[in-house]
Amino acid sequence: TIAIPLAILLIPVLAIFGLVIKLTSPGPIIHKRRVMGVNGKQFDAYKFRTMYVNGDEILAQHPELKEELERNHKLKNDPRITRIGGFLRKFSLDELPQIFNVLKGEMSIVGPRMISPEEILEYDQWDINLLTVRPGITGLWQVSGRSDVSYEQRVRYDMHYIRNWTIWLDIQLIIQTFPAVLRQRGAY
Repeated sequence: TIAIPLAILLIPVLAIFGLVIKLTSPGPIIHKRRVMGVNGKQFDAYKFRTMYVNGDEILAQHPELKEELERNHKLKNDPRITRIGGFLRKFSLDELPQIFNVLKGEMSIVGPRMISPEEILEYDQWDINLLTVRPGITGLWQVSGRSDVSYEQRVRYDMHYIRNWTIWLDIQLIIQTFPAVLRQRGAY
């Protein structure tokens, strides 16, 4: 109900960002990230490409950052990110193409954060619960600090969301997403 009108409204915005990405760095406009869905079914989540295509080579020049990346699954000052990519990430605009994952039934507007197949090991005994719901474009982790939250806390937020889900919680999280994005806390 929300995704179809939202997708129609977003088409001009998606086209503008796509054009800017294409004009400012070589490579594809959309990055497909393999993630876990309901019942362990994997799918490609769409995001605007925010990194240079030779990101692995760039990261290899900074061995000190590899440890941080392995520990937190994020880098605060990532040299692989393009200028437009930094802007898109700051305001979570890189995730707008995920509206098409929602339309395909792979994701939800609100839900736990999407995780890669490798990350499922971080969830230990909770992984069965995680895979019972669709990952969301936004969720409790998004409004609670985004990347400033430790990985363990993100897992706890996901499990709390799943165990305590109500339609009212989803509505509350959608409303809280806008100020969280505008504050840019944890956006990198």
